[in-house]
Amino acid sequence: MTKPNGSLFQRDCGILLHPTSLPNSFGIGDFGSSAHRWINELSNRGQSLWQILPLNPAGYGDSPYQGLSAFAANPIFLSPESIHELGLIDSEELLSLELPVGPSVDYEKVYANKLNLSKWAAKNFFALEDENPLRREYELFVHREEKWIEDFALFSALKFNLGGEAWTSWPEDFRDRDSKTMRVAARDFAPDIQRIKMEQFLLRRQWNAVREHAHAQGIRIIGDLPIFVAHDSADVWCRRDLFRLDAEGTPEVVAGVPPDYFSKTGQLWGNPLYNWTKHREDHFAWWRRRLRTTLTWVDVVRIDHFRGFESCWEVPGDAQTAMDGRWIPAPGEEVFERFVEDWGIPLPVIAEDLGVITPEVVALRDLFQLPGIRVMQFAFGNDPMKNTFLPDSYDQNCVAYTGTHDNDTVVGWFNSVAENGSTRSAEEIDTERKNALDYFGGDGSAIHQDFIRSLYRSECAAAIVPVQDVLGLDSDARMNTPGLSSGSWQWRLSDYETLSSAMNDLQTCTTECRRGQFSESHASMGSTASG
Repeated sequence: MTKPNGSLFQRDCGILLHPTSLPNSFGIGDFGSSAHRWINELSNRGQSLWQILPLNPAGYGDSPYQGLSAFAANPIFLSPESIHELGLIDSEELLSLELPVGPSVDYEKVYANKLNLSKWAAKNFFALEDENPLRREYELFVHREEKWIEDFALFSALKFNLGGEAWTSWPEDFRDRDSKTMRVAARDFAPDIQRIKMEQFLLRRQWNAVREHAHAQGIRIIGDLPIFVAHDSADVWCRRDLFRLDAEGTPEVVAGVPPDYFSKTGQLWGNPLYNWTKHREDHFAWWRRRLRTTLTWVDVVRIDHFRGFESCWEVPGDAQTAMDGRWIPAPGEEVFERFVEDWGIPLPVIAEDLGVITPEVVALRDLFQLPGIRVMQFAFGNDPMKNTFLPDSYDQNCVAYTGTHDNDTVVGWFNSVAENGSTRSAEEIDTERKNALDYFGGDGSAIHQDFIRSLYRSECAAAIVPVQDVLGLDSDARMNTPGLSSGSWQWRLSDYETLSSAMNDLQTCTTECRRGQFSESHASMGSTASG
């Protein structure tokens, strides 16, 4: 859905909050009643956008950016309440899945509970008659998604039964997808394969209800598509030819970025790089299908590390850091020409154009009229592009943030201490703090509100604030610290009541700045959002 003038955004605003952070009684946010309540909260406060992180099954370190599939959803999002409403678990089982409400996710307990939920639900689901409407709906879903769901279910069943090992560590016949071995595995692990497909069906069913509710409330959902996929994923296991791997499936080269704001040695992501020659042979069909699938879940998608479509940082597969890499070209213009064939312009895409951005990257972004990203935290330090991150410089073709999921919270950033989770020196921190105080003209006691007001008053097409900054929380609420292998992605809202005062302030700011559902463009549209 686009705005009446044909643009993707026009004085929109919203909040960044991953579903895992939603409050409920089951240890982690999900696609149930809490998501519906969150949408009501956004709409009641005049917001028009909800931004989330990738919904794919999280892999290493519980990171949504290391997904086990580019097409599947994470079963931890299954709502026990919704499954109970379908009659697939009983009240006693529902109660047994409850976990103490707290400020963080205990992934070990959540994974164990969600596996029990899945097994209980599968037992009752597959006991239903074939003519049961829910079973018929399931069969239609599996048929519609057959291009990915069969391979994903087999991959997941094998991983489950082989101790969770990466596919390159599996016995050779499994690793290399020997046809006879795969047929035997499909038979031997049929119950797990069926259960995994049922999970995906129920996830889609629950999310469709969430998204329909969002549209009815005038909320569009912004998703996130990591440019690279995890090596230990169904995508790479099934289509090794699309990636630069050796004969055993090990990456010859991997992705990362050179030393930057977040890391003095760069970021070594470890994702295999694409074999673009192979992608080009079928006109980038895999990429087109990936974007098409993502946009059946969300209304607009932010492509993480957009610059990788122009050139990407190639690091040897056995490197220990990302320092010894090089930039290699990528066929971004060819890929996006195919996207335009499918979607037209404006593409429902935001280009995450942060990092080392060259004129060539800017040219690629502008050629396809994609909104870029501005992060206000980067405006006060020594970044050579810092002036472009000041709200005064925002134009009507950018999406602006106080910070992203990778940043510290605004309050945490403002109160940073050198060598304590920060890559900045004490002098750099003092300079940033002074520059921010000079810019806002305040004393820093409500620095998060200074950021939000400046963001909303700017000319940016869309203003998005992590919920942690709405609440004015410190570094303990940080969602992700790049470079750390564990401890991220855990933060949660404990309840909705603590939001009330901060959301009142946000609503006042939204009204005064005529953004979101208080903007002229939104008023002219009514609530006609569609997928």
